[in-house]
Amino acid sequence: MHTPSRRRLLLAGAALSAGALLGGCGFRLRGPQALAFSTIHLGVSPVTGFGAQLARQIAASGTTTVVTNPAQADVQLQILENRSGREILSLTGAGKVREYQLTRELGFQLLDRSGEPLIPPTMLRTQREYTFQDDRILAKEQEEALLERDMEKELVEQLMRRLAAVRM
Repeated sequence: MHTPSRRRLLLAGAALSAGALLGGCGFRLRGPQALAFSTIHLGVSPVTGFGAQLARQIAASGTTTVVTNPAQADVQLQILENRSGREILSLTGAGKVREYQLTRELGFQLLDRSGEPLIPPTMLRTQREYTFQDDRILAKEQEEALLERDMEKELVEQLMRRLAAVRM
């Protein structure tokens, strides 16, 4: 019969201690956040990638339902601006593009039933940089599309944190 070594016992004890400390301090994994309102009208089409992702996140909160009629909603999310851009960061010695910077901006406000702002007009922004190579155009187009989806997801997460902070 093999007895556990002293090192293994110490490692196991350290792991258990770390788990107890994290549990005791209130740490928990980020998950769906409860929203303070029961219905919301989204000022963005649910057919778009952004709109569908936002509606899924709100439904995952478990406390809020997305409604299509603004008159039935406790709050209205108005999208004031939703734009993306691409800018050249650097060029090669031959004058070809070496790096691009992608940006995505989202302007929004949240209004209650009476039209009073719960969140005044706010701008969220995210950006990513990537290198570009002429001989790998297809791969770089796919990388750009992946970065765009990642930025969209980040904006939805930022927006959800703002919505979760609203108290009615």
